[in-house]
Amino acid sequence: MDFVQLDITAIRQSNSQNNAYVLLLNETIGKRQLPIVIGWCEARSIAIALDGTEEPSRPLTHDLFKTLGDSFDIAVQKVVIHTLIEGVFHAAFHCKHKATGEEVEIDARTSDTIAIAIRYGCPIFTHEDILARAGIIINSAREEDDLFLEEEDDKTPEPEGINNLSTPKLKKLLTAAIEEEDYEKASEIRDELKKRKGE
Repeated sequence: MDFVQLDITAIRQSNSQNNAYVLLLNETIGKRQLPIVIGWCEARSIAIALDGTEEPSRPLTHDLFKTLGDSFDIAVQKVVIHTLIEGVFHAAFHCKHKATGEEVEIDARTSDTIAIAIRYGCPIFTHEDILARAGIIINSAREEDDLFLEEEDDKTPEPEGINNLSTPKLKKLLTAAIEEEDYEKASEIRDELKKRKGE
């Protein structure tokens, strides 16, 4: 499978879920973004590591992981978002023991793998097929055919009445949701459009 490298673009507060944030990952070469819904604690841990100026009074979980890894000569070489099942991303970090050369792949939540990747300064990857299915392109020309929509860590219920709207109306709402960076709403509209294609 082809790997696509991702960079962290932004963390934004969710408009539709309390204590939830949207983590935006951009492909390093290209315009697609992979939006992933994460919790408040993970968003804070990622933001602290990205900023690099705030030092918590006690080590955060991801800092503790890094300290343990360093103490036992374990390096995290890369993080891979490897699977997308029913709207949930699955990821793993690839570790290597510096002395023995032994390599191990450890499964983890996507938000945790990214928080750890920042601390180790290692690259973040996904597979091309995941980005093709779950990525979005914010297109200033508003060409709806070029849009790719995201799946989220947490599925959200369909907004009331969405199934009663016409397909052209849904496509307009989809474009507006992406331009407003309301990725949860965009995902719900995308799911309804996919459902109609399958009928």
